[in-house]
Amino acid sequence: MESRPLRYFVAVAEELNFARAAERLGISAPPLSRAIRRLESDLGVTLFERTTHSVALTRAGEVLLGEARFALDALEAAGRRARRAAGPDRKLVLAVKADGDAGLLEPLLERFAADPAALPVTVRLCGWQEQPPLLRRGEADAALVHEPFDRTGLDSEPLIAEPRVAALSAAHPLAARDHVLLADLGLRPGDLHRFLEQMRHGGRDLAQLLTRVALGELVTVLPTSVAGRYPRPGVVYRPVPDAPSSLLAVAWPQQSRSTATAALVRAATAVAASAREEDDGSGQPVASTSARSWSRSGGPGRA
Repeated sequence: MESRPLRYFVAVAEELNFARAAERLGISAPPLSRAIRRLESDLGVTLFERTTHSVALTRAGEVLLGEARFALDALEAAGRRARRAAGPDRKLVLAVKADGDAGLLEPLLERFAADPAALPVTVRLCGWQEQPPLLRRGEADAALVHEPFDRTGLDSEPLIAEPRVAALSAAHPLAARDHVLLADLGLRPGDLHRFLEQMRHGGRDLAQLLTRVALGELVTVLPTSVAGRYPRPGVVYRPVPDAPSSLLAVAWPQQSRSTATAALVRAATAVAASAREEDDGSGQPVASTSARSWSRSGGPGRA
């Protein structure tokens, strides 16, 4: 299967209109329609239900859309990685959400730099959950990312599990307690992920979030490491013992065979293990196997 029909198919599937898809692709509608017909014939399935007024994906079309997007991203990523590998200044790109590294970033970079396989590292700061697409597109080699995330095309290694704290205004009635429960915040355990997604989709960075907390405009829930690293006047942090832990992982593309990326994953797991050993009990140990198997095989592999 060639990439051009897949690109045509994705455009039509996203627009659900042949004229708009053709305009987006810079071609006319008749050859686009013929290309889709040929693709359906080659695959032996119907991808679109067409009427004079609408275009809709069939079940087969829905499945192909996800696979086609991944395949096209993989092709583009392969080109980007090849160009980067051929460049005069080889480097490794690590994607990290600002303030989302649980305090591991600096010791991780220091430990990685001491590895014989190390390359210079560019840290790419990004927003919430932007790391997996960067890995799939070949724009990053590894990432520190919080669970849950889209694992399509990726391998990962758990690093650290942190309890959560509620960030409250010092004037909030709950600030007088030594801990709070999710029910005190109007939440159930199953609601927490959706609640945090709503916070993040609001486009607020941590500084903005804590300012609004100090002003009494909102209450939020954060990993324990944030409380230690970001003390702020007017904000108090209280443990939330019934909240699910915040899980941080290191992720990389499944097809990667970079010894430098392997060394960075080993450094990440070693630093996380050291942090747990030195922890006062707030961090929780997690299993680590992929980095060891990768070290033996010379590539990322699977655990």
